[in-house]
Amino acid sequence: MKREVIMGKNKVTRGKAASNASKALRSQETGNKTKTAAGSALSQTHAPKKSTSSAAASAASKVLRDRRTSKESKSAAGSALAQRNKTKK
Repeated sequence: MKREVIMGKNKVTRGKAASNASKALRSQETGNKTKTAAGSALSQTHAPKKSTSSAAASAASKVLRDRRTSKESKSAAGSALAQRNKTKK
């Protein structure tokens, strides 16, 4: 089965989402999935050509669905998820 990668607009992580991602990475209480998503979001701060990997997108999705996750972590995860490449089957 062939998949076509659809590149989105050149999105980057800005302001509040970047700050939240940084806080999530520095926190001792943050889990691995949150740190994966936050790292992906933060790496795309000034890089419009970069996109979120499928592993980081999966982690971000799980972070967004978890009720125990803070608003700050969800902000970073949402930013990472918004910057993934969409595939079309």
